[in-house]
Amino acid sequence: MTGKKKRYKGRQSKNVLTVNGKVTLRRCWWHSPGEGSEAPVDSSIDAEGRTVTPGVLEMISRINNDSTAFTAAAENLQRLAMIPMSDEQLRKLVLAEGRAVLKAQQANTIPPAFQAKDCLVDPQKPDGKTRIYTGTDGVMVPIIRDSEKEKRRKKTCEKRKLSGKKCRPLPPRNKGADQSFKEFKVVVFYNEPGTLWHERLSRGKRNTVGAMMRREAQRLNFVGADERVGIVDGASWIQNQLEEQPWGLSGLGLDFYHLGENVHRCRRILYSEKSPEGEAWANDMMHTFKHAGFTAAMDKLTALRSTLRSPTKKAALDRLINYVVQRKDMISYPEFIEKGWQIGSGPTESRCKTSTFRLKGRGRRWDSKNAEAIAALTTLKDSNQWKHYWKTPSTVKT
Repeated sequence: MTGKKKRYKGRQSKNVLTVNGKVTLRRCWWHSPGEGSEAPVDSSIDAEGRTVTPGVLEMISRINNDSTAFTAAAENLQRLAMIPMSDEQLRKLVLAEGRAVLKAQQANTIPPAFQAKDCLVDPQKPDGKTRIYTGTDGVMVPIIRDSEKEKRRKKTCEKRKLSGKKCRPLPPRNKGADQSFKEFKVVVFYNEPGTLWHERLSRGKRNTVGAMMRREAQRLNFVGADERVGIVDGASWIQNQLEEQPWGLSGLGLDFYHLGENVHRCRRILYSEKSPEGEAWANDMMHTFKHAGFTAAMDKLTALRSTLRSPTKKAALDRLINYVVQRKDMISYPEFIEKGWQIGSGPTESRCKTSTFRLKGRGRRWDSKNAEAIAALTTLKDSNQWKHYWKTPSTVKT
């Protein structure tokens, strides 16, 4: 502050895009040599000085979540809300909002939609037992390669030349990926009936998942649940990350469907593809795992191996035996069933699909950081935190 009075410089116009269309504001403009020019009323209208209101930002974020492309989202915005916006402007605004959601999630400024104490096994018994499930998985997301980025840049340059207009120089091109897909990590928490969900998706490496698990578990007071159950697909990195957490899981189970996939993979080598005998063997093995447990199933597998002569069949059965032995502590289906716990990771698998719905599809390729920002808006909605985020945007997004 220089202490000098600012001179009145008249009124200047500013266009603001609202849910009711474009609004032109004429504000008093003031200037001083030491501090420059400003319209003081702007800070009262929007502290961040945006020319697009939070209402429009929420609208385009909602439309984008259910669209297949930014072009389609812009067309829907025009037809449904009579708000004109180019697909490029919409893309930039949605990505900026996604990054703001990520920042708010990391800063823990968005209240979770539920707590562990809300995860009642029987909603009819308010003072009853609480149980919360957690799961983690990897999901492949299409990533734009460097060669594709180069092609896009050339097309853009050609269009700019054909337009005949003088354009600003393009910003430096970010380097693309060397592979067409990247594994993103999904962490999910949910209650017994599947009515409460909390999920996060990250482009971080596998060794960063543990920190995300701890952060989200703390927000939900995961440790406060009477029963804390993990159900995963058996990948060793997932098992390691869960077992390293300080929560003290009540149980960690191997997804029954993934076990079945390995049993049937072995069955197709031991027997022919459509062999009734093979189907009967696989069904018997799965029934044994489910109702008699690991030891009884292993007895059957070792007994079968002693009857085999073919090296190929022996190798197939050995792979199955090694698979279940490595996951021995996770194969406790009789105990899970007795306690009323789920034995399938279907809820986690389904969230892998919903959280990447906007990212996958014909022709879609992403920068990994942009993919993470887009997915942040999806998980915000799936976790029922949407209303919390948009309720007080000026404070939530700090």
